[in-house]
Amino acid sequence: MLLEINHLFFSYTPEKKLFNNLNLKVAPGKIIALAGESGCGKSTLINLIYGLLDWEDGEIIFNGKTLFGPKNNIVPGENEMKLVAQNYDLMPYATVSENVGKFISNINLKEKKEKVNELLEVVGLLEYAHILPKYLSGGQQQRVAIARALSVMPKLLLLDEPFSNIDFSRKVELRSRLFNYVKEKNISLIISTHEIQEIMPWLDQIIVLQEGRLIQNDGPEETYRNPYNEYVAKLFSEVNVFSDEELIRFNLSKKLWYPNEIRISENGIEAVVLESRFAGNHYWNRVSLENKELIVFTSEKISGKINLEF
Repeated sequence: MLLEINHLFFSYTPEKKLFNNLNLKVAPGKIIALAGESGCGKSTLINLIYGLLDWEDGEIIFNGKTLFGPKNNIVPGENEMKLVAQNYDLMPYATVSENVGKFISNINLKEKKEKVNELLEVVGLLEYAHILPKYLSGGQQQRVAIARALSVMPKLLLLDEPFSNIDFSRKVELRSRLFNYVKEKNISLIISTHEIQEIMPWLDQIIVLQEGRLIQNDGPEETYRNPYNEYVAKLFSEVNVFSDEELIRFNLSKKLWYPNEIRISENGIEAVVLESRFAGNHYWNRVSLENKELIVFTSEKISGKINLEF
């Protein structure tokens, strides 16, 4: 394993315990998302792995080496691990190109320039090579920081909300280039994100945290189709939750249903449409099924009485 976390305990204060006997393993070359609502411990776990925080008990092993927090390791991080946090720490009076090339050797300047240009191409900033960071947007600065982190070809790259300041159109382009690049170079990537649905196509593994507990650790398809609980399901979409009594009453096979899983049919259970709103690639509908309100997605606007099939 590239990374192992064994029996990890961490708390900010005696009253605020976060991780309590956390265990986790990360194989080489995998793209892994840390998912969960704000305050669940995503950023804290990344900071613990990188050595920015001290933990109370347990161990973190990276590439066969036991890691230590700031009490025992003055300079955080390891040679083959890089972190891009939400403050980008760029050199203000150096150009974008100089920032990206900060950790690349000057022995062969031609090779260095080629490498810098390759990385700027990955993050879509080649035309900004000679611009100072202060003239860039927050999202562009974020992409410079990602390119700089990749310049040392780390075995593990840690990204904390890397797409938070980037426009949607740029996100699509950056995600594809970045994820394909790390796969090609066999770089393991751990990314904390609130946008789990948007990056699912590239993920090998989703680690779901809830109040510091690891509650699910599966591939993206398994996590989506078989969420551990309502909390996990809601990371992907709105979700309709049925009680045990309702399972029997409606003859359902499971408690959690995404809006796109419920279909309109001729022979289903009768429901009444309360709202039908255009939402881009579908219509968002609020319906009443025997006084139980549900959210259902359809391809067309609906109204009146309908029949639902589960």
